[in-house]
Amino acid sequence: MIRRITYAVAAVVLAAGSTLCHAQSYPGKPLRFLVGFPPGGTSDILARTIGQKLAEALGQQVVIENRPGAGGNIGAEAAAKSPADGYTIFMGTASQAISVSLYRKLNYDLLKDFAPITQAVNYTNLLVVHPSLPVKSVKELIALAKARPGQLNYGTAGNGTPPHMTGELFKSYTGVNIQHVPYKGGAPAIADLLGGQITIMFDNVPPLLPHVQAGKMRPLAVTSLKRINVLRDVPTLDEAGLRGFDSVAWNGVLAPAGTPKEIIAKLNAEIVRILNLSDVRERLSSQGADPVGSTPEQFAAWIRSEVQKWAKVVRDSGARVD
Repeated sequence: MIRRITYAVAAVVLAAGSTLCHAQSYPGKPLRFLVGFPPGGTSDILARTIGQKLAEALGQQVVIENRPGAGGNIGAEAAAKSPADGYTIFMGTASQAISVSLYRKLNYDLLKDFAPITQAVNYTNLLVVHPSLPVKSVKELIALAKARPGQLNYGTAGNGTPPHMTGELFKSYTGVNIQHVPYKGGAPAIADLLGGQITIMFDNVPPLLPHVQAGKMRPLAVTSLKRINVLRDVPTLDEAGLRGFDSVAWNGVLAPAGTPKEIIAKLNAEIVRILNLSDVRERLSSQGADPVGSTPEQFAAWIRSEVQKWAKVVRDSGARVD
Protein backbone atom coordinates (compact mmCIF):
# COMPACT_ATOMS: atom_id res chain seq x y z
CA MET A 1 0.00 0.00 0.00
CA ILE A 2 2.82 2.39 0.93
CA ARG A 3 4.57 1.58 -2.34
CA ARG A 4 1.38 2.37 -4.33
CA ILE A 5 0.96 5.71 -2.56
CA THR A 6 4.62 6.53 -3.23
CA TYR A 7 4.20 5.76 -6.94
CA ALA A 8 1.02 7.86 -7.09
CA VAL A 9 2.70 10.83 -5.42
CA ALA A 10 5.69 10.50 -7.72
CA ALA A 11 3.43 10.45 -10.78
CA VAL A 12 1.68 13.63 -9.65
CA VAL A 13 5.01 15.35 -8.98
CA LEU A 14 6.37 14.30 -12.38
CA ALA A 15 3.21 15.51 -14.15
CA ALA A 16 3.36 18.85 -12.36
CA GLY A 17 7.04 19.18 -13.18
CA SER A 18 6.37 18.36 -16.83
CA THR A 19 3.62 20.99 -17.03
CA LEU A 20 5.82 23.62 -15.37
CA CYS A 21 8.73 22.82 -17.67
CA HIS A 22 6.42 23.03 -20.72
CA ALA A 23 5.07 26.40 -19.56
CA GLN A 24 8.59 27.76 -18.91
CA SER A 25 9.81 26.77 -22.38
CA TYR A 26 6.62 27.99 -24.06
CA PRO A 27 6.36 28.95 -26.84
CA GLY A 28 8.76 26.77 -28.79
CA LYS A 29 7.06 27.15 -32.17
CA PRO A 30 4.63 29.49 -34.01
CA LEU A 31 1.10 30.02 -32.66
CA ARG A 32 -2.04 29.61 -34.73
CA PHE A 33 -4.67 32.34 -34.20
CA LEU A 34 -8.00 31.15 -35.60
CA VAL A 35 -10.59 33.71 -36.75
CA GLY A 36 -14.13 32.66 -37.66
CA PHE A 37 -14.56 35.38 -40.29
CA PRO A 38 -12.82 36.44 -43.53
CA PRO A 39 -9.98 38.95 -43.77
CA GLY A 40 -10.99 42.60 -43.48
CA GLY A 41 -13.71 42.20 -40.84
CA THR A 42 -13.70 43.36 -37.23
CA SER A 43 -12.43 40.08 -35.74
CA ASP A 44 -9.70 39.76 -38.35
CA ILE A 45 -8.49 43.34 -37.88
CA LEU A 46 -8.30 42.88 -34.11
CA ALA A 47 -6.59 39.48 -34.36
CA ARG A 48 -3.91 40.94 -36.62
CA THR A 49 -3.39 43.90 -34.29
CA ILE A 50 -2.95 41.61 -31.28
CA GLY A 51 -1.09 38.92 -33.24
CA GLN A 52 1.63 41.24 -34.45
CA LYS A 53 2.38 42.54 -30.96
CA LEU A 54 2.10 39.07 -29.43
CA ALA A 55 4.63 37.69 -31.90
CA GLU A 56 7.08 40.43 -30.92
CA ALA A 57 6.59 39.68 -27.22
CA LEU A 58 6.83 35.88 -27.46
CA GLY A 59 9.55 35.71 -30.08
CA GLN A 60 7.46 33.39 -32.23
CA GLN A 61 5.34 33.95 -35.30
CA VAL A 62 1.57 34.24 -34.76
CA VAL A 63 -0.18 32.96 -37.88
CA ILE A 64 -3.69 34.29 -38.51
CA GLU A 65 -5.88 31.54 -39.94
CA ASN A 66 -9.32 32.57 -41.22
CA ARG A 67 -12.03 29.89 -41.04
CA PRO A 68 -15.20 31.76 -42.10
CA GLY A 69 -18.75 30.46 -42.20
CA ALA A 70 -21.83 29.70 -40.09
CA GLY A 71 -21.59 32.93 -38.12
CA GLY A 72 -18.11 32.09 -36.84
CA ASN A 73 -19.01 28.55 -35.79
CA ILE A 74 -16.73 26.80 -38.29
CA GLY A 75 -13.73 28.56 -36.78
CA ALA A 76 -15.00 27.97 -33.24
CA GLU A 77 -15.42 24.24 -33.86
CA ALA A 78 -11.92 23.99 -35.33
CA ALA A 79 -10.49 25.77 -32.30
CA ALA A 80 -12.45 23.67 -29.80
CA LYS A 81 -11.13 20.46 -31.37
CA SER A 82 -7.50 21.62 -31.53
CA PRO A 83 -4.81 20.31 -29.17
CA ALA A 84 -4.84 22.04 -25.78
CA ASP A 85 -1.13 22.82 -25.87
CA GLY A 86 -1.18 26.62 -26.06
CA TYR A 87 -0.36 26.76 -29.76
CA THR A 88 -3.93 27.39 -30.92
CA ILE A 89 -5.93 30.42 -29.80
CA PHE A 90 -9.26 31.68 -31.11
CA MET A 91 -10.78 35.12 -31.59
CA GLY A 92 -14.15 34.60 -29.91
CA THR A 93 -17.10 36.90 -30.49
CA ALA A 94 -20.62 37.48 -29.21
CA SER A 95 -21.67 35.25 -32.13
CA GLN A 96 -20.67 32.18 -30.12
CA ALA A 97 -22.82 33.29 -27.16
CA ILE A 98 -25.76 33.87 -29.55
CA SER A 99 -25.28 30.53 -31.33
CA VAL A 100 -25.91 28.61 -28.10
CA SER A 101 -29.61 29.50 -28.41
CA LEU A 102 -29.91 30.23 -32.14
CA TYR A 103 -28.70 26.88 -33.49
CA ARG A 104 -30.48 23.64 -32.65
CA LYS A 105 -27.19 21.74 -32.74
CA LEU A 106 -23.57 22.85 -32.45
CA ASN A 107 -20.50 20.62 -32.72
CA TYR A 108 -18.87 22.29 -29.75
CA ASP A 109 -19.89 23.52 -26.29
CA LEU A 110 -18.94 27.15 -25.68
CA LEU A 111 -18.92 26.82 -21.89
CA LYS A 112 -17.10 23.45 -21.72
CA ASP A 113 -14.77 23.32 -24.71
CA PHE A 114 -12.89 26.59 -24.21
CA ALA A 115 -10.55 28.16 -21.68
CA PRO A 116 -11.14 31.95 -21.62
CA ILE A 117 -8.00 34.08 -21.80
CA THR A 118 -9.26 37.68 -21.88
CA GLN A 119 -12.07 39.84 -23.17
CA ALA A 120 -10.38 42.15 -25.65
CA VAL A 121 -12.84 44.84 -26.76
CA ASN A 122 -16.45 45.96 -26.88
CA TYR A 123 -17.98 47.43 -30.04
CA THR A 124 -21.20 49.20 -30.79
CA ASN A 125 -23.00 48.31 -34.01
CA LEU A 126 -23.88 50.84 -36.68
CA LEU A 127 -26.94 51.06 -38.92
CA VAL A 128 -25.96 52.31 -42.39
CA VAL A 129 -27.70 52.53 -45.76
CA HIS A 130 -26.56 52.86 -49.36
CA PRO A 131 -26.64 56.53 -50.45
CA SER A 132 -29.18 55.67 -53.15
CA LEU A 133 -31.78 54.75 -50.52
CA PRO A 134 -34.01 57.84 -50.10
CA VAL A 135 -33.79 58.04 -46.31
CA LYS A 136 -31.75 60.24 -43.99
CA SER A 137 -33.08 59.14 -40.60
CA VAL A 138 -34.29 56.05 -38.77
CA LYS A 139 -37.83 57.44 -38.88
CA GLU A 140 -37.67 57.74 -42.68
CA LEU A 141 -36.21 54.22 -42.99
CA ILE A 142 -39.05 52.75 -40.94
CA ALA A 143 -41.63 54.60 -43.03
CA LEU A 144 -40.05 53.39 -46.29
CA ALA A 145 -39.81 49.79 -45.05
CA LYS A 146 -43.48 49.82 -44.06
CA ALA A 147 -44.41 51.24 -47.47
CA ARG A 148 -42.43 48.45 -49.16
CA PRO A 149 -42.92 45.35 -46.99
CA GLY A 150 -40.50 42.55 -47.83
CA GLN A 151 -38.77 44.58 -50.55
CA LEU A 152 -35.83 45.99 -48.58
CA ASN A 153 -32.93 43.82 -47.44
CA TYR A 154 -30.23 44.13 -44.82
CA GLY A 155 -26.88 42.38 -44.89
CA THR A 156 -24.79 41.10 -41.99
CA ALA A 157 -21.64 39.09 -41.33
CA GLY A 158 -23.76 35.94 -41.07
CA ASN A 159 -26.45 34.06 -39.20
CA GLY A 160 -26.05 34.30 -35.45
CA THR A 161 -23.74 37.29 -35.49
CA PRO A 162 -24.46 40.32 -33.27
CA PRO A 163 -25.38 42.41 -36.35
CA HIS A 164 -27.92 39.74 -37.36
CA MET A 165 -29.54 39.75 -33.94
CA THR A 166 -29.40 43.56 -33.90
CA GLY A 167 -31.34 43.53 -37.16
CA GLU A 168 -33.91 41.10 -35.75
CA LEU A 169 -34.22 43.25 -32.64
CA PHE A 170 -34.76 46.28 -34.91
CA LYS A 171 -37.54 44.41 -36.71
CA SER A 172 -39.25 43.44 -33.46
CA TYR A 173 -39.05 47.04 -32.18
CA THR A 174 -40.44 48.58 -35.36
CA GLY A 175 -42.64 45.91 -36.90
CA VAL A 176 -40.98 46.31 -40.31
CA ASN A 177 -40.55 43.45 -42.76
CA ILE A 178 -37.00 43.62 -44.14
CA GLN A 179 -35.18 40.55 -45.42
CA HIS A 180 -31.96 39.28 -43.85
CA VAL A 181 -29.09 38.48 -46.23
CA PRO A 182 -26.33 36.57 -44.37
CA TYR A 183 -22.73 36.59 -45.63
CA LYS A 184 -19.63 34.66 -44.59
CA GLY A 185 -18.27 37.73 -42.85
CA GLY A 186 -18.56 41.48 -42.77
CA ALA A 187 -16.15 42.21 -45.64
CA PRO A 188 -18.22 40.60 -48.44
CA ALA A 189 -21.38 42.19 -47.06
CA ILE A 190 -19.71 45.60 -47.09
CA ALA A 191 -18.61 45.03 -50.69
CA ASP A 192 -22.20 44.32 -51.72
CA LEU A 193 -23.51 47.35 -49.85
CA LEU A 194 -20.98 49.56 -51.63
CA GLY A 195 -22.08 47.99 -54.92
CA GLY A 196 -25.76 48.48 -54.18
CA GLN A 197 -26.66 44.76 -54.11
CA ILE A 198 -27.99 45.30 -50.59
CA THR A 199 -29.23 48.65 -49.27
CA ILE A 200 -29.14 48.35 -45.47
CA MET A 201 -26.51 46.95 -43.14
CA PHE A 202 -25.84 46.42 -39.46
CA ASP A 203 -22.19 45.88 -38.55
CA ASN A 204 -19.49 46.82 -36.06
CA VAL A 205 -18.14 50.33 -36.43
CA PRO A 206 -14.45 49.67 -37.40
CA PRO A 207 -14.91 48.19 -40.90
CA LEU A 208 -17.72 50.64 -41.77
CA LEU A 209 -16.05 53.81 -40.51
CA PRO A 210 -13.73 54.51 -43.50
CA HIS A 211 -16.66 54.18 -45.94
CA VAL A 212 -18.86 56.40 -43.80
CA GLN A 213 -16.13 59.03 -43.64
CA ALA A 214 -15.69 58.79 -47.42
CA GLY A 215 -19.43 59.37 -47.96
CA LYS A 216 -19.98 55.94 -49.52
CA MET A 217 -22.42 54.91 -46.78
CA ARG A 218 -24.97 56.95 -44.87
CA PRO A 219 -24.99 56.32 -41.11
CA LEU A 220 -28.41 56.49 -39.48
CA ALA A 221 -27.78 55.37 -35.90
CA VAL A 222 -25.53 53.52 -33.47
CA THR A 223 -27.03 50.67 -31.49
CA SER A 224 -25.58 51.47 -28.06
CA LEU A 225 -27.35 53.61 -25.48
CA LYS A 226 -24.64 56.28 -25.74
CA ARG A 227 -23.19 58.03 -28.78
CA ILE A 228 -19.60 57.22 -29.70
CA ASN A 229 -16.76 59.70 -30.01
CA VAL A 230 -15.78 58.87 -33.59
CA LEU A 231 -19.35 59.52 -34.80
CA ARG A 232 -20.60 62.17 -32.41
CA ASP A 233 -23.24 63.47 -34.84
CA VAL A 234 -24.85 60.06 -35.32
CA PRO A 235 -27.76 59.47 -32.89
CA THR A 236 -28.49 56.29 -30.98
CA LEU A 237 -31.51 54.17 -31.88
CA ASP A 238 -32.81 55.02 -28.44
CA GLU A 239 -32.68 58.72 -29.34
CA ALA A 240 -34.33 57.92 -32.68
CA GLY A 241 -37.42 56.68 -30.89
CA LEU A 242 -36.63 53.02 -30.18
CA ARG A 243 -36.57 53.43 -26.41
CA GLY A 244 -34.13 51.20 -24.56
CA PHE A 245 -32.57 49.75 -27.71
CA ASP A 246 -29.09 48.52 -26.75
CA SER A 247 -26.97 46.06 -28.70
CA VAL A 248 -23.20 45.86 -28.41
CA ALA A 249 -20.70 43.28 -29.65
CA TRP A 250 -17.42 42.04 -28.22
CA ASN A 251 -14.29 40.09 -29.02
CA GLY A 252 -12.19 37.98 -26.71
CA VAL A 253 -9.38 35.45 -26.92
CA LEU A 254 -10.00 31.79 -26.07
CA ALA A 255 -7.96 28.59 -26.02
CA PRO A 256 -9.09 24.96 -26.16
CA ALA A 257 -10.23 23.62 -22.78
CA GLY A 258 -7.42 21.89 -20.94
CA THR A 259 -4.71 24.32 -22.01
CA PRO A 260 -2.28 24.52 -19.05
CA LYS A 261 -3.17 27.30 -16.61
CA GLU A 262 0.39 28.60 -16.64
CA ILE A 263 0.14 29.16 -20.40
CA ILE A 264 -3.30 30.78 -20.06
CA ALA A 265 -1.83 33.13 -17.45
CA LYS A 266 1.13 33.99 -19.69
CA LEU A 267 -1.08 34.70 -22.71
CA ASN A 268 -3.46 36.74 -20.55
CA ALA A 269 -0.65 38.89 -19.19
CA GLU A 270 0.79 39.56 -22.66
CA ILE A 271 -2.53 40.29 -24.40
CA VAL A 272 -3.76 42.57 -21.60
CA ARG A 273 -0.43 44.40 -21.77
CA ILE A 274 -0.87 44.78 -25.55
CA LEU A 275 -4.40 46.13 -25.15
CA ASN A 276 -3.08 48.75 -22.75
CA LEU A 277 -0.32 49.99 -25.06
CA SER A 278 -1.00 53.61 -25.94
CA ASP A 279 -0.71 53.07 -29.71
CA VAL A 280 -3.05 50.07 -29.60
CA ARG A 281 -5.62 51.84 -27.43
CA GLU A 282 -5.50 54.88 -29.68
CA ARG A 283 -5.92 52.77 -32.82
CA LEU A 284 -8.84 50.77 -31.39
CA SER A 285 -10.56 53.85 -29.94
CA SER A 286 -10.27 55.68 -33.27
CA GLN A 287 -12.13 52.76 -34.84
CA GLY A 288 -14.98 52.92 -32.34
CA ALA A 289 -13.76 50.05 -30.18
CA ASP A 290 -13.52 50.09 -26.38
CA PRO A 291 -10.47 48.07 -25.17
CA VAL A 292 -11.16 45.86 -22.13
CA GLY A 293 -8.44 43.44 -21.01
CA SER A 294 -9.92 41.21 -18.30
CA THR A 295 -8.80 38.22 -16.26
CA PRO A 296 -9.70 34.70 -17.45
CA GLU A 297 -12.20 34.45 -14.59
CA GLN A 298 -13.85 37.76 -15.46
CA PHE A 299 -14.09 36.76 -19.11
CA ALA A 300 -15.64 33.39 -18.19
CA ALA A 301 -18.31 35.17 -16.13
CA TRP A 302 -18.93 37.61 -19.00
CA ILE A 303 -19.46 34.75 -21.46
CA ARG A 304 -21.99 33.09 -19.16
CA SER A 305 -23.91 36.36 -18.79
CA GLU A 306 -23.87 36.88 -22.58
CA VAL A 307 -25.30 33.40 -23.20
CA GLN A 308 -28.21 34.25 -20.90
CA LYS A 309 -28.76 37.72 -22.41
CA TRP A 310 -28.80 36.59 -26.03
CA ALA A 311 -31.01 33.60 -25.24
CA LYS A 312 -33.75 36.07 -24.33
CA VAL A 313 -33.21 38.11 -27.53
CA VAL A 314 -33.33 34.96 -29.66
CA ARG A 315 -36.47 33.78 -27.91
CA ASP A 316 -38.24 37.15 -28.16
CA SER A 317 -37.30 37.64 -31.83
CA GLY A 318 -38.30 34.11 -32.86
CA ALA A 319 -35.07 33.76 -34.85
CA ARG A 320 -33.81 30.22 -35.46
CA VAL A 321 -31.13 28.61 -37.62
CA ASP A 322 -31.40 24.87 -38.24
